[in-house]
Amino acid sequence: MCPYSLVNVELYLCIKSLIGVKFTWKVENFSCLNTTEVYSEPFVLGGFPWKISMFPKGNKIDDYLSIYSEVMETANMSEGWNIYAKCKSFVFNQLDPDMTIIRDSDIDEFSASHPDWGWESFMPLVELHDPEKGFIVNDVCIIGVEVFVSKSSQVERVTQTASIIFECPNLKALSPHTIEPTKQDAGELVSDALGKILYFLKTKKVKDMNEHACKKLQDLWDVLEKFKFDVSWLEPSFQSAMGMKSLVEKATQVKKLKDIVVALELETGKIKAKLAAAEINLDVERGLLKAKGFKDIDFDSKLECGSWRA
Repeated sequence: MCPYSLVNVELYLCIKSLIGVKFTWKVENFSCLNTTEVYSEPFVLGGFPWKISMFPKGNKIDDYLSIYSEVMETANMSEGWNIYAKCKSFVFNQLDPDMTIIRDSDIDEFSASHPDWGWESFMPLVELHDPEKGFIVNDVCIIGVEVFVSKSSQVERVTQTASIIFECPNLKALSPHTIEPTKQDAGELVSDALGKILYFLKTKKVKDMNEHACKKLQDLWDVLEKFKFDVSWLEPSFQSAMGMKSLVEKATQVKKLKDIVVALELETGKIKAKLAAAEINLDVERGLLKAKGFKDIDFDSKLECGSWRA
């Protein structure tokens, strides 16, 4: 699978009964996608991860690009779960945004037996790959979805409540209080933490993983564990990011040692140059003494010894 990167995740509230998310996926090195199906990075909506599923050579229908929105099932979902959502997908035209191809659906039911909805024949591959059309530029294709989820979807987002500690920012001195969050409150906490973790993993670089960054990521992860939220699909990325702190520290130490070595090598070069000049001066002085009739001089001989005189 070719590299891909998340361009933008924008959460916002839509009309009364729907919560929406807009997700844009920048697919790089599009021409080297040799697999049948490619998945985007996950994004969070309604407390659960979603992803875009794309078939670059078509699904069931040849010569057409296929795009689907898919709910990633987790252990937190109750048996027989279902989510009602309205999806809009698009392939961005990079030469003329007004020519962007958009496909809009009615409200569909996502469930364990049918976790994805989309378009088998989203657009012809001939049109997609035409360099003059502007859908693939510099081997990059930009695909996106807008998903609006009904607040009344029958999904049990959190299976238990838990005590949490909070501090009131508006009061200078206030003892922590223990509250019992409702399922809706807990779901919002989980959704917020999960979204922040995904954004953190996509925007932070290895060099950014210092002690402060690791603590921030761990605190967000602790929220998910507190509410027994299933993120086994994300744990490898989390553990890898947390392991970067030790790597960064060792890399920093190596860099410092290399800098010291470079400084010492520069100083050694200067000393060698001084040594070479001193040896030349010594040879010149010996030459002058020989010209005056002195023989080879033994530096261990006494000054009154005549062995070094002519």
